[in-house]
Parts: sequence; structure tokens; C-alpha cells
Amino acid sequence: MALPALTDTPRNTARRRTGTFPLGRALAAATVTALALTGCLGPAGSARVASADASGDGTLRIGLILDNTGRQNFLNAPQLAAAQLAVRDINAAGGHKGKPVELLPETISTDTAAQAKALVAAKADVVIGPTDSSRAPAAIDVLSNAKVALISPANSASGLSNYKSGGYYFRTAAADVAQASVLAKLAKDGGAKTLAVLHEAGDYGKDVAAAVDSAAKQSGMDTVADAEFKPGQAQQAAAAAKAANPDAVVLVARDGAQGAIAELNNAGLAGKKLVLSDGAVNQYGSGLGARALDGARGILPGVFPSAAFQADLVAVDPGLKDMTFAAETYDAVILAAVAAAAAEDDAGTSIAASLVPVSGGAAAADGQAASPAASKVCTSYRDCEDALRAGQRPDYDGQSGRISFDSHGDITQANYVVYTYGEDNMAKMSGTETASSNGG
Repeated sequence: MALPALTDTPRNTARRRTGTFPLGRALAAATVTALALTGCLGPAGSARVASADASGDGTLRIGLILDNTGRQNFLNAPQLAAAQLAVRDINAAGGHKGKPVELLPETISTDTAAQAKALVAAKADVVIGPTDSSRAPAAIDVLSNAKVALISPANSASGLSNYKSGGYYFRTAAADVAQASVLAKLAKDGGAKTLAVLHEAGDYGKDVAAAVDSAAKQSGMDTVADAEFKPGQAQQAAAAAKAANPDAVVLVARDGAQGAIAELNNAGLAGKKLVLSDGAVNQYGSGLGARALDGARGILPGVFPSAAFQADLVAVDPGLKDMTFAAETYDAVILAAVAAAAAEDDAGTSIAASLVPVSGGAAAADGQAASPAASKVCTSYRDCEDALRAGQRPDYDGQSGRISFDSHGDITQANYVVYTYGEDNMAKMSGTETASSNGG
């Protein structure tokens, strides 16, 4: 169902013309089951810390896994445009070792294993995608066994941090639990000393709620209630929260968010008392009681894209209507090329071994941060190439902000846009926050 556009979201740019709320981040974070997360072992050890011998053929080939169909198909265009823009910028700066970087032809399918196999056959060195977290394991299994690096611009399921990929899996999107410290901070900034957490049943709700509880304790607040509910069945949870008489309520939900907010409102917990997780942020308007969210705050991951970046994307695809995951996709492609340049090799093993250091992340082998004297922050492929020529280690900070992969292939700093609701239950951008990737 089409929803009203959310004003000033990171993805609702001046060029956005869909007139719908950008559901991309919630849709992309579909639950990954515990069974799926056992994963195949893949290559022995971790490619992130291994010494890789040059084995590429001299041409850097980049593949895309676009897995969005039906209502989610709008997520494909911004990722494709961003990848095309990144490859254009890389080649304008000289390509890889003087040869043009190739972006392999894309297909759209929810069968990520089949897409991965096709890209391996096409000699991809690195693959960008998929969008949906639940479809990541199938792609990881195929690509890690083929020793091809995979960087997702969208996966946010927390369990993927420990998926057995052999060190070939990375993501430029933050894990769901990263938002926990921001949610706790917003509650404390509002004057709360006690907190109730209502979370939807499922991995997303449980993981984020547990991280919020930990973050609240670290900030000196007490969690006086932690109640779980199923979508459409939040009355008991809301009553439990009411009985605890908290100063603030953090709602961690997706599908059941609107019903939970209504029940909280009925229980007298409304407006400024509420802090909403990323999955619960929406333009509710008349779908809720009058002033149910007046003064409530919520967050969405990402950064507001620069006007220049928006213009460049629209130049690539004049029909582009949404920019969800565009910045993260662009950065994934640039990082892959910088890693190949640093390794002087286009093979997937070399790229995987170079991604952590060129992102400015902690050295995975010993957990120590890269020496500032040995590194140079660069914000484009050309700048990173210049750093390499000067004998410095490039530290790429891109359109999505600081990246700095850790030893799990996760970014170590997550960016969030804060929204505040008005009397009409509509949200407007009101600030930004950052958090560490583990939610602390």
C-alpha cells in the first residue's frame, strides 16, 4: 500500500518522485534464521587477514546481485545507478592498473545463489549485494567457495556478523543492533531515568531490545519493563509497560509498529514518551489517534546525500525516483577498486585481504587500528590512488560516511537521521547521531 512521503529522509531527495515512504531499509532487513546462519565453512581461515598472492587476470570485474521484485523492485534502480556511477568515476581516474573496470551485466532475481553462480562464471572478482538479509547466506556460500569478495550495501541482520564466509563477506550497511545506543541516548536526552522496552517477536526485536537494555544501563538508566508482542497483539505488552510507570518507552518493531503505538496511546503512553526504532518510523498521520506521536522521536539509518551526489546519480539515470542504498552501493564499489589497487591485483582473495585496511578499519590480525601516520583519508578513487602513489595507506571515507571495517567485515560507525513527530503524527528530520556498529 502506498504511504505518504516522509519529508527530508536520507532517501527522499529533491529528485524523489515516487510519493511513497521509502521502506527499503526495513524490507532489506528480513530475518535470517539461526539455522541459516550456521553457514558453510567455506575456505579455511579468513581471507580478511590472509596474505594473498596475486592471481588476478588484470581486469577488475564487478558484479551486482539485484534481488528485489514486486513491491521491493524500486530498490534495484538506485543500486544499479550508484554502481554505474562508481565504475564511471574509477575509469575516469585511470581504471585498475590502466585498464577499464568492468561492470558485469545485471539480472534481477530472488534466487541469489543462481545469480552468484552466474557471476562466478562471468569471472567476477567482487560482487555487490544482495539487498535482503535473508537472501545473503545463499550468495555468501557460493561466492566464498569461489573466493570472490561480496559487499552488501543493505544487509542489516545482526547474525550475519558471525556468518561463516571465510572472510569474503563485508557490508557497508550497519547491523540492526547499532541503533541501540542512539535509541537509549534519545530517551536519556528527553530526561528519562527509567525505560520500558516493547519489542516485536523475532530476531530483529529481540536483538535490538537486548542491545537497548545494555545501552540504557551503560548510560545510567534502569529498564523497568521489557515486553514482547506479536503484530496485532500488543495490548498486554502496553499494559505491562504502563504498570512499570517508565519515563520513556522504546518501541522496537516493524510490521506491528502501528498497532503497538495505538495500544501504548490507549495505555496513556504517548507523544514525547516514545522513541521508535528504525523499523517503526513511518508517516502515520490519521492512521493513529490525534497527537498520539506528538513529540515522539525515531531514527532511520544513513546520511542525507549531498546535492552533488544526487545530481550525479540522476545524470546516470534520469528516471531515478529513489536513492535508497545508493551511497552504500557507491562506496562498496569504490572500496573494492581501492582494495584491488592497494593489492596491485584484481583477484577476490586480494580484494578481501585489502578491504579492512583501505577502509581505515582495525587491522584484523592484531586488532590494532591503522597508524594515522601511515594512512591518509581519501574521499574518491582518484584521491586514494594518489595516496598509494605517495606511499600512504588510503583510508576511504565515502558518500555513506566513515566506513572502517572491523574483523567481521562490519562498519564500525553507523550514522542515523533523527526524526521528530508533530501533532499530525508526521515525522520531520530534526538531527543526526552516530553509533558504534555493535550498538555500544
